[in-house]
Amino acid sequence: MAKIILGVLSLLVIMSCSIPVKENTVQPNIMETNKKNLGNLLALYPKPMTVVGAEVEGKVNWLVVGHTGVIGHDRILISMSKSHYTNQGIKASKRLSVNLVSREILPKADYVGSVSGATVDKSEVFAYHIGENGTPVIDASPLTMECEVVDIYETEGFDNFICAIVNTYAAPEVLDNNGKLDYTKLKPVLFEFPTYSYLATGEIIGKCLNLDKQPGMCAKEPMSADGIVRLSKIEVYPQYLDEYMKYATEVGEISLRIESGVLTMYAVGEKENPCKVTILETYASRADIASEHFQKYKQGTLHMVKSLVLSDQTPLNPANKLNNFMQ
Repeated sequence: MAKIILGVLSLLVIMSCSIPVKENTVQPNIMETNKKNLGNLLALYPKPMTVVGAEVEGKVNWLVVGHTGVIGHDRILISMSKSHYTNQGIKASKRLSVNLVSREILPKADYVGSVSGATVDKSEVFAYHIGENGTPVIDASPLTMECEVVDIYETEGFDNFICAIVNTYAAPEVLDNNGKLDYTKLKPVLFEFPTYSYLATGEIIGKCLNLDKQPGMCAKEPMSADGIVRLSKIEVYPQYLDEYMKYATEVGEISLRIESGVLTMYAVGEKENPCKVTILETYASRADIASEHFQKYKQGTLHMVKSLVLSDQTPLNPANKLNNFMQ
């Protein structure tokens, strides 16, 4: 019996070895896409534009730096070409300041990035003071970080300064009501290397890890002396009512969410006559009424409106109002 079993097993082994195995000629996981492969292009742009401040041979010098990064939660990296005059001062003192660039100081920042401190004295281009850690801090920069260099990592043609942040100085106008940074107010200039272009930061489109919820609302400006409180009383032609409501809803939602000077945009329709709409509008200043979204609404609904009465109001108790805050 044992001989019979052994014979059967031997036959099965021989048969299995003789069965041809079909090769898999199709390479798995090949990406099929209409995207164009640009090779090893560095495309992590735009980046915040900064002006680095340091002392070189006893004199303050400024340099535009567009290549910066975050390392963990307590380090930043400043990448600078080895050819820069400023590097020798940073290596000697192990200190530097990183100044974010606003639109107001962009022309001066652009200038200090176009000339070398080895041949031009740039110390007086910006009004500045010496920070608590001994580095020059640009007065007009909305936000400055004083840093200690804790390591230098060299790559081909570049000194990469790894820095610990010692002090951070923020202008009052870029803080929220709780004294924290508000990047809808800060709006630093961005730099895009391949085309050497300056860009502006965009709107808030949602909250991280909460994109299923309503998009966040921007921080609001305080009501100024020329602020507006207005009742817009509108009568719409019946045939355009549905289309008008879409326009009104869109402009109200977008303007209130992304325009810091639009404080209220609240529309109601009469129950007895839905074609009669009243909108409570409040604006921080008279300039805020000319926003792009409002103009789109105004021009798009012009032919739909039968009558319009704009009635500016005087608040009887200015303190008794709704405030919009960042969530």
